[in-house]
Amino acid sequence: MTSGKYNATVRYAGDDLFIGLSPSGNAIAMDANAERKSAPSPLEHLLVAVAGCTAFDVQSILEKKRQDVTDYRVEITGERRDELPQAFIKFYVKHVIHGHNISEKAVADAIALSNEKYCSVAATVRPTAEITTSYEIVEAGEGKAAAA
Repeated sequence: MTSGKYNATVRYAGDDLFIGLSPSGNAIAMDANAERKSAPSPLEHLLVAVAGCTAFDVQSILEKKRQDVTDYRVEITGERRDELPQAFIKFYVKHVIHGHNISEKAVADAIALSNEKYCSVAATVRPTAEITTSYEIVEAGEGKAAAA
């Protein structure tokens, strides 16, 4: 069962720069010059895509669970193999949730649902890369944290 086909285009813009046109019509700049770093590389886009996909899921699930989230970020580290192609082999994903009386169970359940059911990007990379997740809950205004 598929949910449809997606089409994108990448065009060379000169000087090691490329512009991708996403299926939604948005332009995505990519820089092949590792020294200049004027735009993310395709590999950097993949790293952000893994974090972004799970962030979308977890935020939405926590909202549905009526959790009072005041700030939320996902920190991700990718580990690549030494041999060519230097593909990602591990991702370490940490969810940092700030809020009032955030339920640890709600956070753990939201992350599990994202990992096991909803995040298409993680499902795409998981056959060749291990994904490890953790979370930290910070009570808003108090500076204390619970971690798992």
